[in-house]
Amino acid sequence: MKDAHRRRLREAGVRAEAIDAQSWRLLGEGLPTWWHDCDNALYLAAGAYLPPRVLEQLTLFPMRDVVIAIGSPMEHLTSLLAGGDRATIFLGERVVLTAGEIYCGADSQVVLHGPVVATRQPVIDARNGGSVLVEGDQLWAADVYLATDDMHRLTDVATGDRINPFGARIRIGRHVWLCREAVVTGHVEIGEDACVAMRSLVRGQKVPAGTVVAGVPARVVREGTTWSFDDTP
Repeated sequence: MKDAHRRRLREAGVRAEAIDAQSWRLLGEGLPTWWHDCDNALYLAAGAYLPPRVLEQLTLFPMRDVVIAIGSPMEHLTSLLAGGDRATIFLGERVVLTAGEIYCGADSQVVLHGPVVATRQPVIDARNGGSVLVEGDQLWAADVYLATDDMHRLTDVATGDRINPFGARIRIGRHVWLCREAVVTGHVEIGEDACVAMRSLVRGQKVPAGTVVAGVPARVVREGTTWSFDDTP
């Protein structure tokens, strides 16, 4: 991996050990001429790949200075789109996004450290210079939605100010369980060992480590907790 691209990933929040743990190959074949001419880079780790349909969608519209590193086989990924210049995407080792969709806009970043298990149709959307940074040991149930922005402007008529998120930062710590249809949006920090209950909305909030949050908006309903992949008594 080129030093400049490694620095770019590190600046986006990728841990050095996550890069060093794998051997990376710069993909050359199967990409349109403009991809290389515009200084874009797509790296694949050993055994990692993108489905042909996803690769075709990714390279449908020209963009510049995009850096993408794929560290897992993405056979179940539905969509991976870079929506503008200088998008940065890192999907680490043991990331499984079943029927997943990722959008990363101009000057934005999506970083998923594995392992991440998303059971069905996760949507991850970073735009307007926003970023999504996820640590490993994640369990996401069906239809989880992570978005830095609302994609449209909501304006206070009296002041003319935008009142909904723009270019927000989402940070999710290790060992977090996002239950079915959980929504995480705006400037958010979720601490390790947290659980976000089914159909809850975490928006512009800090979720303390070792808590269960529930509701719209989400509120702490239990403290001093952790969770396990094992469904035992």
